[in-house]
Amino acid sequence: MAETDLKTAATEAWLYGLPLVEIATTRSRGQSLGQSMNAFAHVRNLANHKHRAVTTPNNDTLYSSAHLDLSAGPVTITLPAAGERYLSLQLMDAYTNSFAVLGTRTTGPNGGTFTLVGPTEAAEGPRVVRAPTNHVWALARILVDGPHDLEAARGVQAGVSIQGPAVEAPPAVAQRSAPWPEFFAAVSTLMRLNPPPATDLAVLERMAPLGLLEGFDPSRFSAAEIAEIEEGVAEARKAVRRGGITGPNYIEGWSYPSSKLGDFGQDYRYRAGVALGGLAALPVVEATYMRGEGDLPRALYDGNRAYRLHFAADRLPPVNSFWSLSLYEATEDGQFFFTDNPLDRYAIGDRTEGLTYNDDGSLDIWIGHADPGEGRRANWLPAPAGPFALFMRTYLPKPELLDGVYRLPPVEAL
Repeated sequence: MAETDLKTAATEAWLYGLPLVEIATTRSRGQSLGQSMNAFAHVRNLANHKHRAVTTPNNDTLYSSAHLDLSAGPVTITLPAAGERYLSLQLMDAYTNSFAVLGTRTTGPNGGTFTLVGPTEAAEGPRVVRAPTNHVWALARILVDGPHDLEAARGVQAGVSIQGPAVEAPPAVAQRSAPWPEFFAAVSTLMRLNPPPATDLAVLERMAPLGLLEGFDPSRFSAAEIAEIEEGVAEARKAVRRGGITGPNYIEGWSYPSSKLGDFGQDYRYRAGVALGGLAALPVVEATYMRGEGDLPRALYDGNRAYRLHFAADRLPPVNSFWSLSLYEATEDGQFFFTDNPLDRYAIGDRTEGLTYNDDGSLDIWIGHADPGEGRRANWLPAPAGPFALFMRTYLPKPELLDGVYRLPPVEAL
């Protein structure tokens, strides 16, 4: 094999395998906290600065998470009636593709029972959902309409359930920070448990020099080949740090997601970037995410400055459910988490209690580390005294947002 082929194979394989490893890592974290396979773990409180299990969490919904193994047979998922409350159950395969979203938008407000089957299971019917891989991550989101609504939201959450065979959890694998032999061994194991689809044959051929599908053996590589692999992995690590949910191009200070978000097809680099910077992001028709373009490197903002986001009365985000602006600290490896602040406020949006509008119906949101003062505090989104990122979430976006007719106004530095 040519050494350049091995370098390319390593770059492609690291990007291809990262989503597999990120979901497996999330599953292992749940196991360490006592979570069983084929069962929901309900998070009964909204995420805050202490929640660091999954990058870029939201502060709008309660989460319920289940890692499934369908190799022992189907599971039955029950969703409760949610009425006008937003509810979604995102079903992701082992490669982070959202192959179905059940709930408000797709199955309606009345809930129901659904049968989830593996890729080779014989089953049919209007309420049967087929998974592309035996390993599935099911992630439910239940809207909380403010502190007063928490108990009612928990009541709906309690109705999200699974019935299925008891199965052992897969063994833990190396994480993305592991040296390349351990990382690729993990990818090899996960790919054999969750065979890739036929539509990935082209990239699998480019990755073939590593031997991931045959059982990875790093001892067979020479010193020169190892150097090529290390160079390819370094290139992949650098590339993925430039990724994320939204693209590299900004329109009036905001970048918008690709239409491939959540169901990535053959865009493996985008899939890897989302796995690192926005794992479990919903498809755009369910929730459209935008990232603000800060004035620091990596599109971050400076918490020591003051910023304003101004919406004209007729230019608020067009949604059929709700919108919120979230603020995050940024880690060195490209992940995002909420930051501690005196208001315990991690997001601000159309459901924020006490939000004040201007006399003409317009809305100002004040962003920064310093308290903006009595008249503005109700609309203050506190930032750390350092770099931070802004993400806008719009749930059940209207066509004008999906089609690019509507654009967010820019964030102004004051």
